[in-house]
Amino acid sequence: MAEPMSTLFERLNQPRYGKPRFGEASAGSLPAGEFDESFARIEALAKILDSAVRIPGTKVVMGADAVLGLVPVIGDAISGAIASYIIWEARRLGAPRWLIARMAMNTALDTAVGSIPVFGDMFDVAYKANLKNVALLKRHAEKHSARYGHRTIADTAN
Repeated sequence: MAEPMSTLFERLNQPRYGKPRFGEASAGSLPAGEFDESFARIEALAKILDSAVRIPGTKVVMGADAVLGLVPVIGDAISGAIASYIIWEARRLGAPRWLIARMAMNTALDTAVGSIPVFGDMFDVAYKANLKNVALLKRHAEKHSARYGHRTIADTAN
């Protein structure tokens, strides 16, 4: 006989092996200060990858992502692997699935288009996927501040 829907949903939402299911971990359950430290770490990494250096005499800003993109094939793969750390850290901080998926799409687009010779290098300079991902996480954390311990994120990298 079929199980009633209410008990099915209750069973699906129970923790597995004593661990919370995906999306249930929240920054409020992290030790004091760990959310802010993690956010500062990923924000610094995003700035290194996307906007570490300003080209003198121009308004063009580029980072390690664009420099790594100059190395054929492997450079963009390395850059994508480093960028995936930001997504992993966002998941650890309790970001919901839809936000993780959006961040993954930004990184996948940056990695895929960045691997195209010449055009991809220009795209890497223009498209700041890592800064976009950090901005998405920051906007989500500020909108759902109760979930993150009633905190708002100050600019920690200044």
